[in-house]
Amino acid sequence: MGEKIKNFLKRLFYILVSIVLIAVCVNMFLGPHSIAAGGLTGLAIILEEWIGVSRSVVVYIGNAAVLILALIFLGKEIFLNTLIGAGLLPVFIGIVPQYKLINDTMLSMIIGSAIFGIAVAILYRNNASSGGTAIPPLILKKHFNLSPSVGLFITDGIVVILCLFVFDVDAFFFAIASIFITSATMSYLENGINKKKMVYIISGVHEAITQEILHDIGRGVTIIPSVGAFENTERPMLMVTLNKKDYRQLLAIVDRHDKEAFMITDTISDVHGEGFTYESGSV
Repeated sequence: MGEKIKNFLKRLFYILVSIVLIAVCVNMFLGPHSIAAGGLTGLAIILEEWIGVSRSVVVYIGNAAVLILALIFLGKEIFLNTLIGAGLLPVFIGIVPQYKLINDTMLSMIIGSAIFGIAVAILYRNNASSGGTAIPPLILKKHFNLSPSVGLFITDGIVVILCLFVFDVDAFFFAIASIFITSATMSYLENGINKKKMVYIISGVHEAITQEILHDIGRGVTIIPSVGAFENTERPMLMVTLNKKDYRQLLAIVDRHDKEAFMITDTISDVHGEGFTYESGSV
């Protein structure tokens, strides 16, 4: 029970931090420059300018609707986490002052969009959201295996089109650019931080190379039979998956044993299994 409470409080902390960041982005970076970069918050900026309804009121009403969708399609746990975020967001949008922190529209859009992407990515990592149009991407990911960044781009695009009817063309294109930056930030956080290297090695001294990889780097090695088409001779090919920080050490090992070894290196974004998503011997 103690561990469950600890995990819940940790997740709650991340949700709270993310909601505060979103509120700051809306009120200090995007809203002051009339950048309605999609989402319920973007719609709130549009409606506040168009009919004078408070941003926090729009978010309250919109989140009530998406909470129902979260409960139906995403389950009780995400519903509860969404309930926290959806309830806190309009509160902090009402608390955080609407202040133009940066006068330059382009710079404010870039910084605000990047921070927004970080905040939403943190929410997704904790199976939560701030409500609004963040819920449909989670539904699309669960039922159609569509990346959250792509799903967010689609749903936000609908809101951005409304900018043409309320703001000028400049605001419309700033909103589009903001969505691209937010999506790119999310995509990088989802796939780009923990990139790994997959290396294929063909060498006549593969035994020595294998032993050093196993003992010095501490990574497993898969030996794959391969046949060279030119000479029609079979040669063992080593396959190694390792962290980027270990790649230079691998190059040094191969170079030390066989300067003419044939190597192919690829960068991969996701690895599951022993030594990566869990340690050897762990449950």
